[in-house]
Formats: sequence, C-alpha cells, structure tokens
Amino acid sequence: MRPIFLRQSAEADIEMALIYYQVEGGIDLMCRFREALGDAEALVRRYPALGATRYSQQLNITGLRTWTLPRFPYSIFYFDTTDGIDVWRVLHTASDIPAWLRDPAS
Repeated sequence: MRPIFLRQSAEADIEMALIYYQVEGGIDLMCRFREALGDAEALVRRYPALGATRYSQQLNITGLRTWTLPRFPYSIFYFDTTDGIDVWRVLHTASDIPAWLRDPAS
C-alpha cells in the first residue's frame, strides 16, 4: 500500500468532524466515523484510481480525485502522487465543495 499524507487542511477537517460526531452522537458515533475514514483511506491507498474525477474536471484541478465515505456524508479529496496519496481535504458533502476547494485558505 502507498503512504498517505494529510495536509493541514485535511487534518483540521477531520478534527472538526470528530468533534461534531462526539458532541452530537457520542463516542460510539465518533469511533464509527473514524473507522469509516480509516477504511476509506486504506481503500484509496490500495486503489488510488477508484476516486471520481468530477471536481477535477469541474474546477480544472488536474489530478484531483474524490472518494465518499460509506454511511457518512463526507468525501476525501486527494491526489495520487509519486510519493503517495496526498489528502487535500475531507469535506461534508452538503457543504459548498467548489468554494472550499477554490480557496486554499478556507
């Protein structure tokens, strides 16, 4: 499996989601989200080409791929690089994804 690298923005996204699930649903829900995220990361590491290229085409961001977590409304946005999987963002699917992806400071 290829190594996975989380950008600071992805780490912040994950931390916010974990806090949300812990507050709203308790430790069990938070742990299920963390497990789903880990499973999705393992799948992307093993098969990086599985991710959709919709936002890559829509926003003209070469190489951007997306994988949505099962049972949770979050998507992983990543690049398959020679060094490994570069996870750019982990965003809620109901958010304004194009806006979040266009503005690296958001």
